[in-house]
Amino acid sequence: MSYDLPQFCEDCHDALKASPNAAGREQIRRNLEKLLANEAFVETYAGPETALGTHKLYEDPEFEFVVLAHINAKGHRSPPHDHGSSWAIYGQAAEHTDMSEYRRLGGGDGAGPAELEKVRSYRLTPGKAGLYDVGAIHAIEYPDNARFVRVTGKDLDKVPRLLFDTDAKQAKVIESASAQD
Repeated sequence: MSYDLPQFCEDCHDALKASPNAAGREQIRRNLEKLLANEAFVETYAGPETALGTHKLYEDPEFEFVVLAHINAKGHRSPPHDHGSSWAIYGQAAEHTDMSEYRRLGGGDGAGPAELEKVRSYRLTPGKAGLYDVGAIHAIEYPDNARFVRVTGKDLDKVPRLLFDTDAKQAKVIESASAQD
């Protein structure tokens, strides 16, 4: 039997119950790669016939993590941002996503002056997943028809996050994940 969405969600729950920390989140990242190896899962939830947009596949009632499928017709480049008090794991289903990770210089942690330094850039290809822990600053860029599965520690539409303007060297609070994914 192939690894499927219900088993993945159960395993995520169990990982967070056993290790509600970076180790549990890393287990979820590895399990997401395992799920993305299931061609039937990818075809059903992130295949070329899947409706465009963001689809909530699961929300855990106890730990509040959310599993989403992002089906994108048009490419997009986000500015650097964080996920506030949440973490996120991106798993590539089709095409690719170029990821850039940043470090904030000067010790600030909220809205206001914010200078960033890019510390790492890499590409997520189909079947690969990346973990962005609480407070991690990153930016994403993907081409037309990219599709990915994202697991977040909370519903990001309810979590204040920071969006960084690298030219103005400023951070501002955003309230909705859907505005700058």
